[in-house]
Amino acid sequence: MDESDETSFGERQAAMSKRKKPDHKHLTMSQRIIIEKGLENNESFSLIAKKTSKDASTISKEVRKRLVYHVKKDCGRDIPCAKRTQCRIRMLCGDRDCVRLCKMCVQPKIQCTNICPQYEEKICNRLKRAPYVCNGCAKKGNCLLRRSYYSAKQAQDGYLELLVSSREGINQSPVDIAMIDALISPLLKKGQSLAHIYAHHGSEIPFCRKTLYNYIDKSVFTARNIDLRRRVRYKVRKRPTRVSVTARAFRVGRMYEDFCKLMKEHPDIPVVEMDTVLGGQGKGSKVFLTMFFRNCSLMLIFLLEEKTWEHVTKVFNWMSEGMGTEAFRELFPVILTDNGTEFQKPIFLERDAKGNERTKIYYCNPNSSWQKGMIEKNHTYIRLVVPKGESLEQLTKEDATLLMNHINSEARDKLNGCTPFNLSLLLLNNQLHDLLHLEEIAPDDVSLRPRLLK
Repeated sequence: MDESDETSFGERQAAMSKRKKPDHKHLTMSQRIIIEKGLENNESFSLIAKKTSKDASTISKEVRKRLVYHVKKDCGRDIPCAKRTQCRIRMLCGDRDCVRLCKMCVQPKIQCTNICPQYEEKICNRLKRAPYVCNGCAKKGNCLLRRSYYSAKQAQDGYLELLVSSREGINQSPVDIAMIDALISPLLKKGQSLAHIYAHHGSEIPFCRKTLYNYIDKSVFTARNIDLRRRVRYKVRKRPTRVSVTARAFRVGRMYEDFCKLMKEHPDIPVVEMDTVLGGQGKGSKVFLTMFFRNCSLMLIFLLEEKTWEHVTKVFNWMSEGMGTEAFRELFPVILTDNGTEFQKPIFLERDAKGNERTKIYYCNPNSSWQKGMIEKNHTYIRLVVPKGESLEQLTKEDATLLMNHINSEARDKLNGCTPFNLSLLLLNNQLHDLLHLEEIAPDDVSLRPRLLK
């Protein structure tokens, strides 16, 4: 390659780098005015594209989509036929003695374009290819052919109208709406989430979940917004949890910083989050003890008679004896919990009755429940069945197991439509399922409403 070739190549590269890149945004009114003026001046689509910072194909699509056909005034002359030069047809009027070609007929009341079955409207070559409009044509004043124009104002008005109309109304037939209503409304009234419904019936619903939310909001279906779970944000807790100075001894070597250090050294170690769910204040002493497996989103629920470390220890001892210390250590190698009084005796939780180590307890920082946010988020499933402030005194251990099975049988988006129960069968020791009587609920039978426990 000689120096001249290298120089020309460098100039081309510099020119390409200086070229404006398309902004990939909708055309504005000012850009449409530039397009109209460019067409009036017979400029190419490439030149107009440079002025508007768009691609030439964008200008071409805009002109073809927004062009307007001119309404021809009645001047006594029809649009010429495309076959006029080769036409040899005679006697269209029915006169057998006529020898003149119909296209040359001088009778004022008879025009071949009106009676000829082979008539084909002639189209200007300017409309068949770029620029597709007559804006810059010098003959448009006396032209008899069909004419089309591009108007910036009409194009902008059409764009705004389409922008609004495409987002209004219901783009479904009444039959489809009735079929979808019969499918989803009974399931929503059972307390099922849209994620669960889509996981098992997504192929039967011909639109996305956002559209379904909009239809429910517009009262298209029997189900209403009140049948959905939560459409409001969580409120910030105003009452912080305080940890006394004397109670901080149990945190030594088990703080959240120690937990983070452990996870950096062993990133693949399974983590279980633990917490308690209270009933109404002054309405009994029973509470739920919950445990959440991060790797499969399975949540365990135990009903405690009181919120004390003794009752929590009983649950740990019962599971450890039922499946063995080795299996317990495999399932619960690390447990992350808060600073509640029921968890402030870690030595009794970490070791079994014979003194063998079965788990390791770590504590979140005070007032930092977000550090175990997965279990906090999962508690919303419990509150769908047991609203906040309702007593737990009337519930039994069988009720806790039933609630646990229904929650774990709901499909989740973050699990790609899989349920925590099915995923736990693959990732966890199945001795846990046998001990706690974990069972899968049929998809259409999953119910997360207060009537489940009544």
